[in-house]
Amino acid sequence: MGKLHERLAEQAPVLRDRIHKIVAEHGAAVVSEVNVSQVFGGMRGVKGLVCDTSVVEPDKGLVIRGFPIGELKERLPEEIFYLLCTGELPDPEAVASLHQEFSKRAEVPGYVWDILKALPADTHPMAMFSTAILSMERESVFRKRYSEGMHKTDYWEATLEDALRLLAVLPGIAAGIYRIHTGKGDPLPHNPNLDWGADYAAMLGLPDTTGEFRNLIRLYMTLHCDHEGGNVSAFTCHTVGSALSDPFYAVSAGMNGLAGPLHGLANQECLHFVLEVRNKYNGVPSDEQLREYVWETLNSGRVVPGYGHAVLRVTDPRFTAFHEFGTRVCPNDTVFKIVDRLFHITPQVLKEQGKVKDPWPNVDAGSGSLLYLFGLTEFDYYTVLFGVSRALGMCSQLVLNRLLGTPITRPKSVSTDWIIKAATAAGSPAAQSAKK
Repeated sequence: MGKLHERLAEQAPVLRDRIHKIVAEHGAAVVSEVNVSQVFGGMRGVKGLVCDTSVVEPDKGLVIRGFPIGELKERLPEEIFYLLCTGELPDPEAVASLHQEFSKRAEVPGYVWDILKALPADTHPMAMFSTAILSMERESVFRKRYSEGMHKTDYWEATLEDALRLLAVLPGIAAGIYRIHTGKGDPLPHNPNLDWGADYAAMLGLPDTTGEFRNLIRLYMTLHCDHEGGNVSAFTCHTVGSALSDPFYAVSAGMNGLAGPLHGLANQECLHFVLEVRNKYNGVPSDEQLREYVWETLNSGRVVPGYGHAVLRVTDPRFTAFHEFGTRVCPNDTVFKIVDRLFHITPQVLKEQGKVKDPWPNVDAGSGSLLYLFGLTEFDYYTVLFGVSRALGMCSQLVLNRLLGTPITRPKSVSTDWIIKAATAAGSPAAQSAKK
């Protein structure tokens, strides 16, 4: 199965022994306390998951296996997947091996196109994407081998096979959905001579005379690859996978979570805001006009999309990478210039307002404007693009959890009355009032 399989096979016993030792020696140690606000607030900040593929540091941003994401912006998505799985950057031989593994699995089954073309014309691209992934569940190696009596220490190998198959076809499926949904023509064939990201860009069928669109898609795939284990899509995928549902079930479920407007639509909202500015001022406004518009937005009770982050307290390094790309490729483009001026003005206004903990731009503040530049203007498709990238993280987490033998996710739920009683017993005045 290639160099990735070989390396994971070498790591497996060491990683398992490490976890067993931690649990044996520190199983009773307390790692988190949960208050009532967190219970009713979506469990935000509750430490209850293990995710070794990535972490988000308030002062650094996304860190992939110890590497700040800014240090990985020149890396191919294939390299990122290998890194996510093993914790190591691959050598050229391993990259070539993984490319070959993807390429030989990249043909999209004809029945997937039949299903997608049979859907109503107004079906959302994310519904098409999730449906296509789920329709391929019949090919799951994991389900077949599990039904034959596979030993649990071999779960990860069958999961890796499913992950490779899924990741191999996702660019073709996603690009085909774009062409079907927008009426641009039939899906375009996979090119085995192109890397994963470049092949995706080519199959979208948009003009790319300079090759920079391929560079943008590669960058987009790398920057959005993973984001810890507690975001909705990753956590949903993990929970479904923890029941030993195969990757086709689990990743499809994760995509359904990504489709929610509170999760995967942020770059669309940011681009809408930028185009709103452009249309209001018939181009790039002056700094003073833009400053007034930002204040007007805030005073009306709205937020400036793309600014602020639940964890970060610095400029998102993924935004920095996109901003650097735009500065190099399209510094005079009207939409990008508005993004650039917002970057220089909005944080200062938010600091003056004093209501936000993080006034800095996140990744979504700039990504949509660059897609728009290259002619990918269909906003409802943007989340599919996000999903292709995030599948790298979902699949790597599934493989690692099967390798480590992670048990089924089953947190304990309690009733509101139980919360009131527990808080009252702890002496909370608010709880005593609620009890009355």
